[in-house]
Amino acid sequence: MSASAVFILDVKGKPLISRNYKGDVAMSEIDHFMPLLMQREEEGALTPLLSHGRVHFLWIKYSNLYLVATTLKNANASLVYSFLYKIVEVFSEYFKELEEESIRDNFVIVYELLDELMDFGFPQTTDSKILQEYITQQGNKLETGKSRVPPTVTNAVSWRSEGIKYKKNEVFIDVIESVNLLVNANGSVLLSEIVGSIKLKVFLSGMPELRLGLNDRVLFELTGLSGSKNKSVELEDVKFHQCVRLSRFDNDRTISFIPPDGDFELMSYRLSTQVKPLIWIESVIEKFSHSRVEIMVKAKGQFKKQSVANGVEISVPVPSDADSPRFKTSVGSAKYVPEKNTVIWSIKSFPGGKEYLMRAHFGLPSVEKEEVEGRPPIGVKFEIPYFTVSGIQVRYMKIIEKSGYQALPWVRYITQSGDYQLRTS
Repeated sequence: MSASAVFILDVKGKPLISRNYKGDVAMSEIDHFMPLLMQREEEGALTPLLSHGRVHFLWIKYSNLYLVATTLKNANASLVYSFLYKIVEVFSEYFKELEEESIRDNFVIVYELLDELMDFGFPQTTDSKILQEYITQQGNKLETGKSRVPPTVTNAVSWRSEGIKYKKNEVFIDVIESVNLLVNANGSVLLSEIVGSIKLKVFLSGMPELRLGLNDRVLFELTGLSGSKNKSVELEDVKFHQCVRLSRFDNDRTISFIPPDGDFELMSYRLSTQVKPLIWIESVIEKFSHSRVEIMVKAKGQFKKQSVANGVEISVPVPSDADSPRFKTSVGSAKYVPEKNTVIWSIKSFPGGKEYLMRAHFGLPSVEKEEVEGRPPIGVKFEIPYFTVSGIQVRYMKIIEKSGYQALPWVRYITQSGDYQLRTS
């Protein structure tokens, strides 16, 4: 079971717009939502699902709006929450910013969208590119007698329109990996994971079928390719775009799909693997007779020498009562950000294997402030092009279309910092 009705409320809980899909829950039930939410908030027991009698409210907050779905029965909660976030995504595509004002200014389009997004409580067409083909920004001016539903809505391939033509057929593939890392003060890695995504930008004519081959360990074992020469990666928590044929992937690990036009995320994955810190940081703090403090930070690139990290930013915490900053860096520049009690050391280009130093001198007030327990960790931001930390590779991209045109696939690899922190003693 899914949603009975969907409401969009302002920040005070007043309904701005609603759509009753099933008629089994009284629309007046929404009046109980805000008092219930405030009561739970005061008790410190706020949950994403609230109940009043037999009615359940599944809700999310976005900007200055509450999006609430009501249901009477044991609904598929994950489906309802996915749908509410999909509403946010679609409305943001249409109105740029989703807030109370954009809802009030676009009542007609919002009603039309709510009609198309869900039918009798079940999600229907949720792809904004397809919806924009027949629900335009001038939605209230449409003549209903002349309007027709585009074939994409009734197609098996609802995410791609027919008759797309390009002079030059190309596919751009971005393999992007974010490294999440937490290192304690002793230098031991506490948390280490890679979160990856494969994003495509598709400029292909017609209805092409694409097949993507990766160095997937399970695939290598199935096809007998596993061995010392063939490096493979074991992907976990793989999530695909709706265009991927999941039955085919389950059978023989082939990623086969008819792609949407333009930009989309084909898949995401995660690897819980011990990652060697790509940029290693050591710091020493010395205090001199309550009058000044000196911070020395050493950064070392622990990745391949032929690779270069771009846009490196190292955020070093400093005492909240520090003043009169002076910096000396072997490369890049440093600046003091007093509102964040941080020094940001920026290095435009950081080659692998290199080591750099930064010294910061600060004055301290004569009356020493009591030390608050624990210092914030050092944070690092970076991006390394042409490199993946997991070793994932696109082995091939086959493009099959009935007209038989030649298409060019382009692949780019990027590793970037995610939540990358090193604690200091």
